[in-house]
Amino acid sequence: GEDRTPPRGSEGDSPSPAPRGAPDTPGRPAGGEQQPVASAEPFRTKMLSVPGLGEGAAGRRSRARTEHGRTTGARRPEGALTKLHLAATVQAAAPHQRARGRAGRGLVVRRDDLRQATREGREGNLVLFVVDASGSMAARQRMSAVKGAVLSLLLDAYQRRDKVGLVTFRGKEADVALPPTSSVDAAASRLESLPTGGRTPLAAGLLKAHDVLRVERLRDPSRRPLLVVVTDGRATGGPDPVALAGRAGRLHRAEGTASVVVDCESGYVRLGLAGELARELGGTAVTLDELRADSIAGLVKDVTAAGRAA
Repeated sequence: GEDRTPPRGSEGDSPSPAPRGAPDTPGRPAGGEQQPVASAEPFRTKMLSVPGLGEGAAGRRSRARTEHGRTTGARRPEGALTKLHLAATVQAAAPHQRARGRAGRGLVVRRDDLRQATREGREGNLVLFVVDASGSMAARQRMSAVKGAVLSLLLDAYQRRDKVGLVTFRGKEADVALPPTSSVDAAASRLESLPTGGRTPLAAGLLKAHDVLRVERLRDPSRRPLLVVVTDGRATGGPDPVALAGRAGRLHRAEGTASVVVDCESGYVRLGLAGELARELGGTAVTLDELRADSIAGLVKDVTAAGRAA
């Protein structure tokens, strides 16, 4: 896909945050829908990667065992030997030379001595975006900035050869706006036309994402996912929405899904709800400003893997 710079969104005032469970947009009907706003200009984002060592398709995001790349070590071969690690093989064979009756200069090597060279490169991941499109995100300036941030991450995903997917939530439910695909253009198009308004079914968004990832693990088990939740962290609608969102977050953590929460909260009074959600997910929270590559905040190299803390 070709990198396109969408128009800037209109200016406007961001609403002050309200407690979870309060109406999303004071003075508006809870189910009211606002027209889509244009994305702000995209920017170069910081590196987000899945921790550990994967074995997925070649790409430019997370560390992975690959057939090509730099040699990082040796292991016993599993199946056919494809790349001999000579030094490790000699080291494995050397202690047994007397027992094997070595009588000359040559080294007696057995099959058990052979060592496969392990190589490390980069893999592409499945980056699944879960975007809050509720009324609490609906101020024009704020939603324009949010869309600009997601578009920036989409362009980054294109350059790193990732698959991407898009789940949105607003009103009473969550929708798979775009099933996982290699088409970043399609994701950008769905993002641009995204309407906003209504309550914040955060738990529904996380559960829908869980369903999407479950199916994708069956389809492509070697491609590791990175969950990117874009929200101010509020949860409204239904009985005990905060507890429901927490339970949904812990489902992802239990399965070891790497996650990052892009904190979209604005205003002078900050409730820190996105940070709480990141803790439930076992992941990391970053603000929109910290997402920029030229931000003074530290580089986000690895999103905390949920399973490591569980």
